[in-house]
Amino acid sequence: MLDISPILLISSALVFLVVLMRLNSCLYKPLFKHMDDRTESISKDLEAAKNNATDVDGMYKEASDIIATAKREASSIRESAYNEAKNLSDSKISQFKTELENKYSSFVTDLDVETKSLKLSLVEQMPQYKESLSAKLSSI
Repeated sequence: MLDISPILLISSALVFLVVLMRLNSCLYKPLFKHMDDRTESISKDLEAAKNNATDVDGMYKEASDIIATAKREASSIRESAYNEAKNLSDSKISQFKTELENKYSSFVTDLDVETKSLKLSLVEQMPQYKESLSAKLSSI
């Protein structure tokens, strides 16, 4: 039937154990070491990504704060420029109104003076007008 040779069985077992040890030292240990290194590398990369995400969130908040500050400063600058322009325009308008009032008052006084002088000249020339009128009427 089956003849089992103990020497062949022991030698096969020894060869199997030697191959298993050789595979373990040359293949499985480096493969497991590589897998462990890769797992560790991935975990380090994930941790770095989390830190980067935290840094990005911090930078985003800082950028938002800077933008908000810049908007406030721009608003205050715009408001101060608007107030300066308004004050300047108000002062120019009041100056122009004062000038116009002065010109108007001088115009009114000049007009009064001219009216009086015209009335005076008309009163002085009234006899001449009467004479020329009577001469015209008599010639008709």
